[in-house]
Formats: sequence, structure tokens, C-alpha cells
Amino acid sequence: MQPEAAEHLDAVTLGQFLAALPRDLTVLHDAGNAGTPLRWVEPSELEDPTPYLLDGEFVLTAGLPFKDDGGTKESADAYVRRLVGAGVAALGFGLQPYFDAVPDHVLSACQTHRLTLVQIPSSVPFAAIGLEFSKLLESGNARVFRQLADTNRQLMRAVLSARPEHELLSALAQRVPVWAQLFGADGRVRARAAAAGTGGTSPAAAVEPSALQPMLKRLLAGNGPRVETDSLPANGSALVFGHPLRSTKDATLGALILGTDRPLTPAQNSVVSSVVGLLELLVRQRTSGSLAPSQLATALLLHPDSLAVGSTRQLNVLRDLLAQSVSGTRSGALRVVQGIRADASAPASSDGPVRELLQWRRLFDTKMVELTDYGFAAVTRLKVDDALLHEVEDLGWRLVVGDPTEMAGLPAAYQRASSLRPRVQASGQSVRVDDVTWSVTGLLGRGAGTMLAARLLEPVLAQEPDRRSSQLSVLKAWLGENGNWDASAKVLGMHRNSVRRQINALGELLAMDLGSAQARAELWIALQYVDGVEPQMPQDR
Repeated sequence: MQPEAAEHLDAVTLGQFLAALPRDLTVLHDAGNAGTPLRWVEPSELEDPTPYLLDGEFVLTAGLPFKDDGGTKESADAYVRRLVGAGVAALGFGLQPYFDAVPDHVLSACQTHRLTLVQIPSSVPFAAIGLEFSKLLESGNARVFRQLADTNRQLMRAVLSARPEHELLSALAQRVPVWAQLFGADGRVRARAAAAGTGGTSPAAAVEPSALQPMLKRLLAGNGPRVETDSLPANGSALVFGHPLRSTKDATLGALILGTDRPLTPAQNSVVSSVVGLLELLVRQRTSGSLAPSQLATALLLHPDSLAVGSTRQLNVLRDLLAQSVSGTRSGALRVVQGIRADASAPASSDGPVRELLQWRRLFDTKMVELTDYGFAAVTRLKVDDALLHEVEDLGWRLVVGDPTEMAGLPAAYQRASSLRPRVQASGQSVRVDDVTWSVTGLLGRGAGTMLAARLLEPVLAQEPDRRSSQLSVLKAWLGENGNWDASAKVLGMHRNSVRRQINALGELLAMDLGSAQARAELWIALQYVDGVEPQMPQDR
């Protein structure tokens, strides 16, 4: 579809009308508004017809307003100025019976105030001009209806495409001269498109999303059907208007913001309304229902080994279904996110599991969400930035945010996230798999490690500071040298028999068999966190 197709949805324009009139008519002054939509052709000999006019009319006069007192330069100037103020598209001046030619001061006034002026010879009656407009309007309406039918078919094809939101905006920009930006409930841009001449020839040239934030906040914060309007200094943005995308229960799920330099025709507004309705359908489907997850679940239930031994075609089908379920692409990275309620004793949401499920679907922009005994698990394409993390934490939850992976790596990614869940439950702090050191101490976390050190080394920590420090140094050096007496003595600067005596004494004090590999491993881990243990007062003997 060529960009010029947008003109097909306009009303009859001044340029189209003039081209359809007899060649005897002469355009004395072209104000450069050939694309202006015409509402009607109105003959009038009133000195001031503007109270009876609508914007976009073609006014016809035989020149009576310019006779007698109206024949001065000042009167002609005032007359034309009033027409322009009323939004008149053009003035048709009929020759005879009052004038043989258009007065110079009328032409001068039209040039000054930029009003298209057409000279009409006496051989062309005003009624013929009105009849020609009616015929053109009738044929134009039929053409618009055909174009609307074609547009609706194009919109339906866009909805059924692999990237329906992007394709819908692209179809809209082809048919209506606007730029368009689609926002999700999180305020992020989901899709952009722009018609030629409305902020550039590509979607990237449209208005920056930051300039639309005030309108976007109003759209996302309000409720009920409405249209927000504004005006921006950017090219193609004299008129900016936004539509909220609402759920069936009037929750705002996103917004569509459009910009143009001139008002849209009824036909163009009809296309915009259709696009808004289809986008609402898509966003509702994305947050509350879709065919893709059920197809994906059925495929994996009936063919559980398809991820491991499936053909390339089978894997691509599964990847496509998963991409649709997470609003992503086949090759896009995925993350496993696990949510744990910060206060485990807090009662479950009174809204019920369905409302909670829909909440996580909306926040993580995915339909792949499971409610679990510890909270929830989700597969998402989002990176889960700090803003989203804080939003979830403000709701009373803590997260384990998985590392990026592909479809085949999801089970392993889930296991990695699950291994960090006890750490989140113990510390009350969210954690990212990417930030974790994958060792025993890294996975254990400072909170749990400090508790282990306090419990396991309690008899040593209860001693006098000097003796406590000495014994901890001996124990750490001996364990670090894997129980080798000579190597430990060298590190400590002691005799090997002295090291042996102190280690035996520590074994008795801790009531542990220091010859056991498990005991040594537990003590070594505990020693990594001993600095975090609060000093204890020595017990009286």
C-alpha cells in the first residue's frame, strides 16, 4: 500500500472539487490549501454570512456584498478576514450582474489573508456548481466506503499476523496521516509507526516518548472511555490525542497516542476507532487469555520429549507458541522469575487467585505464570529492571530473577532460581541469578552463613577475645592446609606438636570429630562468615 492511500479516506477536498468544475472557472489566487476537506458549497449575498457557515465551506457570491458601502478596500478586507476566521475553504466570485471582473481590492484581500479565490463566469450558474459538488460527494462517499472495507480487511490481516500490534499501527499509518505510539500499562513503548510527513518517513522519526509522558499519565490514571488531547511543537503534532486501552472491567491496560497536523475526517476517525478496538482486544487477550499457552501446554503434555528429540520443525512451532505467550520473538531471551511473599504469615489476597494471576501476567507481560505454594513462578521476556522490581516489592513480594536463557534451558534456569529461593526467604531481599557467586558461600548468603557460624562456633566465640582470635586463626590455617600438620605449623609459625594440641582441644571444645570431611567442610564454610557474628561476652567461670 502506498502512502498516498491515506488520501482515499479524506472527504472531498478543495483540489478535487476545483478539478471537477468546468474549465471556464479561473483560480485567481491559490492559497495552497488544495488538500482542505470541503463540507459544503454555500451561495450567500449577505454582508456577513459567517454566523450561518460551518468550517470547510466554499462560499459563492455574485458580488452584492461589495456594492455601495461594501465596495471600499477596508470593507473587502473585513469581509475576507471574517471568512478566513470562520474556516471558509474558498470564495467563488460570480461575474454578472454586478461586476464584469473581480474587483482588485477583493483579490488583494484574498492574497493578504490567504483565501483561495475563484472567478466564475456568468455561463456557469451557482446551481450547477452545487450540483457538481453533490455528485462528487456521493461518488466520494462510495469510494470511502470501499476504502473502509479494504482498510478493515487489512486491519484483520494485521491482527492475525505474527506481530499484530506493530502491523496494526503500520496499517493505520498507511491509511491515516498520523504518527502512532502504543504504550503498555508499564508506560513502555510497545510499537511505533508514522506516515510520511508526520514527523518523518519512518517510525523512528516520530515524537519522543518522553514528550508524551504527561498525556500518558492521564490516560493510565483515569477510567472510563475518554480521549485526551494536547498539542506539541514537533512536526506533525499540532493535534495530539490519546485513547486508553481498557479491560472488560475498566482497568487501563495501555494507551494509544496519535499525532497529526490537521483534524481527521469522519472516515479517518472511524479507522482510528477500529484500531483502538482491535488493540483493546489484543491487550485483553495478552493479559487474560490466548490460544498459544493452551497449544503449548497440549504439545508438551502429549510429547514431553519434544524439547530434547523433536525435529527442527517441531521445535520452531514450540518456540513460536512460547514467543506468543510471552509477547516476544522466537529468538528472544527468556527469564524465569519466582515470587515469594515478604511476610510469609500474611493472608493471601482477598481478590482470589484469578485476580492475582492476572496481576502477574500484566506486570511481567506474559501468559506463562504459575501460582505455587511459595508464591508464583513466571516465564517472561522482560529483563525485570529496577523500576519493575520495586513495583513488585511495594506489593509485598520479593523476587528471584533468573538469568537469560532459551526455551530448552528453561528447566535448568528454573532449578537455578529455585536454589536461591531459601536465601530470599531467609534474608527478605530480592536477588538476581546474574549477581550471585556460584559457590557454597555465594549461594548460602550472608544471613544464613552468619547464623551457621554463630551456632557451629559458639563455644569458641564465647571465650576471651585474645583466646578466641587465636583459636580461630589456628582452626582456619589447619583447615586451609587440608589438615597437614607441617604446612599448618609453617603458616602459623608454631611447632607442629603445638598445632596438634590446639586442634585436639578445639575438637573437644566443639564436640566434633575433626577427622570427618563433613565436619571440616561445615567449619570451613562457617569461618567465612564469622566476622558477621556479634561478639559475645565471656561466660563467668
